[in-house]
Amino acid sequence: MAVPVVPGSGVALRRVLAHFPQELSLAFAYGSGVFRQAGASAGHSENNMLDFVFAVDDSVTWHMMNLLKNRSHYSFLKVFGPKQISNIQSYGAGIYYNTLVPCNGRMIKYGVISTDALIDDLFHWKTLYVAGRLQKPVKILTQNENGRLQAALVSNLKSAVTAAFLMLPESFSEEDLYMQIAGLSYSGDFRMIIGEDKSKVQNIVKPSVPHFQKLYSNILQDCPQVVYKHHLGRLEIDKSPEGQFTQLMALPRTLQQKITSLVDPPGKNRDVEEILMQVAHDPDCGFVVHQGISGIVRSSSLVQSAKTILTAGAKKSVTYSMKKLYKMTKGWLKKKS
Repeated sequence: MAVPVVPGSGVALRRVLAHFPQELSLAFAYGSGVFRQAGASAGHSENNMLDFVFAVDDSVTWHMMNLLKNRSHYSFLKVFGPKQISNIQSYGAGIYYNTLVPCNGRMIKYGVISTDALIDDLFHWKTLYVAGRLQKPVKILTQNENGRLQAALVSNLKSAVTAAFLMLPESFSEEDLYMQIAGLSYSGDFRMIIGEDKSKVQNIVKPSVPHFQKLYSNILQDCPQVVYKHHLGRLEIDKSPEGQFTQLMALPRTLQQKITSLVDPPGKNRDVEEILMQVAHDPDCGFVVHQGISGIVRSSSLVQSAKTILTAGAKKSVTYSMKKLYKMTKGWLKKKS
């Protein structure tokens, strides 16, 4: 199964790629500069920063070539060279961002992640940072023939559906599902308290329901545990303990580990299947899953945000944070009026 490609012109976005070393296993653009969002960003997408992620097979070599082409994009860390930059990249969510970079008349931000780290996150939700981005509509600009990466992209979407099912009631709308999926990677993220518009998830989903449908409709139609009433835009799932146990067993490894550590007292060391069966019978099963996801996101987002001070430099970090606070305040005022 291939990941559906979101329609729309990517010519201007692909022109940006021409400024960078071409050894990319995957490149995609995302965010309010690419997809229309409701709220504070509505109607001003041409002014919003363009966000990119580049997956590369060899981070040291890629940063070495990028330092030759685009040395000014880097903070003071450039003096330490590509190997040290790649070491810093490996902390937190495993991604290195250069932000507030002028390119083709727009401001851009781009993150560099190793292909192996991306595949690990997609399959296992080790940090749910880039995997979380790829659970929402993105514009894929280039992708090589790496079969394992393709399988990981599809696995990530299936895992997002499974986790969302566990946190939803027996019957719900398609929009409810997409809201739950879009919110997975924001669960536990401290930036949702300071720096992000509180309506961010709703602002992402409401204008992009057709894009979410394109991403997830085949998965929903092929899922044996859901009745997908496409013409009504509603879904019904199996909420029996047996159904929930099947879903829990299909979750990514890191999330299963988080759930078992929440439920199993220290030193007891019960079998994972036994613990997940207990959770499946628990009326608060969905809450336990949510807490597990929050635990993954909280730690990776904290380290990644602290890392931004180094990778962006003090001046850019302050500027970027002020832009986020401005958007948050603008969204809050718009809701009040």
